[in-house]
Amino acid sequence: MHKFVFRSTLAFALLTFTLYGAALASDAFTGMGVVRPQVRAEAPAFTLRDIGDGRKGLADFRGKVILLNFWATWCPNCREEMPSLEKLWEKFRAKGVVVVAVAVDRRSEEVETFARRLGLTFPILLDTEGTVRRDYEVTALPMTYIIGKDGKISGRIFGSREWAGKDADVLVEQILRNGM
Repeated sequence: MHKFVFRSTLAFALLTFTLYGAALASDAFTGMGVVRPQVRAEAPAFTLRDIGDGRKGLADFRGKVILLNFWATWCPNCREEMPSLEKLWEKFRAKGVVVVAVAVDRRSEEVETFARRLGLTFPILLDTEGTVRRDYEVTALPMTYIIGKDGKISGRIFGSREWAGKDADVLVEQILRNGM
């Protein structure tokens, strides 16, 4: 009789933990307004010039969790979001998270001046022709894609977010745990 009670209690505890864990996973994405794809597809590859006159591509960050942020210097919400992205980058980069900001401005000088003034240290790439923006179907700015360590898209966020807050920490920790 005691074995049955123990097994039933254990089964109930495991079921509760599983359901609670699933709810937490959902809440981490929901809390930041992440739209998850029905099927995780490979993120479109690209290579762009960076603000240091080098070239970087998505493949350079393979094996890391990537927050791919599309933005512009003329976008007020984008400008407001950048300092919190820098804080997230500083906090999680040693854990395998990279923030990659793709500026859709036509003039690279404005992007470079803006990044220097704010002291942004994460990779900033220049999509002056709009090809990467089209490949990612960016319809509003800012827009952020979450790309897992496996190179597949885990979610998309429309609009600006507070990346230096608790909701963002919970989301990033969950993504790191799950490698997605």
